[in-house]
Amino acid sequence: MRPFRSIAIDGPSGAGKSTLAKALAARLGFLYVDTGAIYRTVGLYVARQGGDCGDPQQVLPRLPELQLSLTYGADGLQHMLLAGEDVTQAIRENQVSRYASQVSAYPAVRAFLLEMQRNLARTHDVIMDGRDIGTVVLPQADLKIFLTASVEERARRRCRELQARGAQVDLATIQAEIAQRDYADSHRSAAPLRKAADAVVVDTSQMDREESLAALITLAKERLGL
Repeated sequence: MRPFRSIAIDGPSGAGKSTLAKALAARLGFLYVDTGAIYRTVGLYVARQGGDCGDPQQVLPRLPELQLSLTYGADGLQHMLLAGEDVTQAIRENQVSRYASQVSAYPAVRAFLLEMQRNLARTHDVIMDGRDIGTVVLPQADLKIFLTASVEERARRRCRELQARGAQVDLATIQAEIAQRDYADSHRSAAPLRKAADAVVVDTSQMDREESLAALITLAKERLGL
């Protein structure tokens, strides 16, 4: 029996990691694991309990009581469950991005979730995206990709996404929030955002979705012999 294969996709917020990783997994027949959604769910839970995600004393004691699980629908898409409630849509609210960035900075939170993520790679062909997949979670991944785009382009994409949901947005505000999250994610002490030494950089600033996906498919086929 051949070993399971893994693709790690890292990069900053708004680079299109989740969208492209999901599409790539569908094309290759791999399981897609959105690790950012896991951290978002932790942040949502703490906030719902009235806790401050920026205060570790209000986050860490809540981990043992956290009832978090992943499930996959008939379409193969990942759904996040919180005490049995499907919060897949709720964790995409804009403020939850900040909660995720805050809780993911705590080593205890990352350690709490690490085994869950690694176990999926032991039992499936996976494409996993996040900020430290190639450097910490799956350092032996068969292919590591660092997906990025300019801050300006990522802000425009995020605005379009929020507007499609009927939200009122301000481009300058969104751009400032993304720049701040980039700084926080790359300067945190626990598993900071950085490119693995052996990762392939893919900059999608000048690519649309189909062009970006085509580039990833070509890369995966070349590196994994698919």
